[in-house]
Amino acid sequence: MNVTPEAASTKRGGRGARERILKATVELFARDGIHATGVAKVTEVAQVSTRTLYQHFPSKEALISAYLERLESDPDGPAEIETVLTRDDLPPRDRLIALFSAPADPAGPVLRGCPFHNTAVEAAGGMPEAAAFVERHKRELTASLIATAQAAGAGDPEELGRRLAVLFEGARALATSLNDPQPFDDAGALAVALIDNAIGATSPA
Repeated sequence: MNVTPEAASTKRGGRGARERILKATVELFARDGIHATGVAKVTEVAQVSTRTLYQHFPSKEALISAYLERLESDPDGPAEIETVLTRDDLPPRDRLIALFSAPADPAGPVLRGCPFHNTAVEAAGGMPEAAAFVERHKRELTASLIATAQAAGAGDPEELGRRLAVLFEGARALATSLNDPQPFDDAGALAVALIDNAIGATSPA
């Protein structure tokens, strides 16, 4: 069966091309890193032509921005753990503690950590838009922690929120470096002590 050039072009572009590009980008950037992933690899995995990719994303920087937006908006993505702070079925104290739950089923044999942090490291002054996106995301996470700490009745919610942000980010970074979720347990125990001290609660025996 002969395939016409028009049919081949449709197969490699066509409907859903943008979504395939984004899915491939999320997979490759998170697994292999941004700098290590070239446009050619993205087009290969997404099964689109380079021309099609650039029709949807005029530059790699635009692709990086779309990648970060997808990470942030995907309820089942890497930022899922942070959404516990918005749950209305848990009291504020429990929401703060739940943030430190270790990944129940890490994807694959390697803990890859926070993709926003990883992006900031790769940006290193060379991707200002990406760096600004990550900074905004991290500041919003801290603000959410502060708001939840206030709802929990903390005497100084801003201080508690900032300290919990440091603990949380540190746990994710160390778990990644060690490829071991144990830092989440250690940080969680420290978080409980900080939270209960701040709200004047007595931890259950």
